[in-house]
Amino acid sequence: MIRTILWFIYFWLYLLAIEPTLLRINRLSKIGQISERDRLTARIAMNWARSLIKFAGVKVTITGEEKIPSGTVLFVSNHQGNFDIPLLLGYINKPKAFIAKVELLKIPLIRTWMTHMQCVFMDRSDIRQSLKVINQAANHLKDGYSMVIFPEGTRSKGETLGEFKPGSLKLGLKAGVPIVPITIRGSYKIMEQNGFIIKPAHVEIIISDPIPTSGLTKEQATELPEKVFQRIEQSLAS
Repeated sequence: MIRTILWFIYFWLYLLAIEPTLLRINRLSKIGQISERDRLTARIAMNWARSLIKFAGVKVTITGEEKIPSGTVLFVSNHQGNFDIPLLLGYINKPKAFIAKVELLKIPLIRTWMTHMQCVFMDRSDIRQSLKVINQAANHLKDGYSMVIFPEGTRSKGETLGEFKPGSLKLGLKAGVPIVPITIRGSYKIMEQNGFIIKPAHVEIIISDPIPTSGLTKEQATELPEKVFQRIEQSLAS
């Protein structure tokens, strides 16, 4: 319990400490220095996320990072727990934004940082809004911002892989960027396995070979979600 309390104190103190940097990022955005804004945002966000993981006592092993293409990609990952976003943000060395749940907009400072990262926020109870967000995310991909999506739609809170939501990978096809499957193993042990108590754990992040989305036949496009699902499932079981 003490570790959990200290972690949340650290979480908010760190955010307050980087508030001057956030003001600078806001200014860069207003004056149109977008590349500098993006560079600074990615660096600060990565450092913050990695520090949160280390403060929680988590050991991270990442394999396959050399498989990530140099250009824009869509990362597709399973979703075991609340720590998945900081894990991917901190330990995959490529600027990225997330398709996140709309509830995160309620958290002060977090929503501002995520907005500068080009994250989009989905309300899965609203089909029309969800479709709009998918189109928005596809446009971000076309503009050169790599994205992360959790197609299960919610945390599995364990080792099982949930069914992918229909249409969750359409933005990859819309943008024509490679899909990079990511498997997270063990993140549920940090919090979900213990109720709301944070405990040290060993987490593995496994990056699979990228899957191209451009030039696919209609049949190949239809099979794409199952192909991504199988790669993640295989890595989860290995």
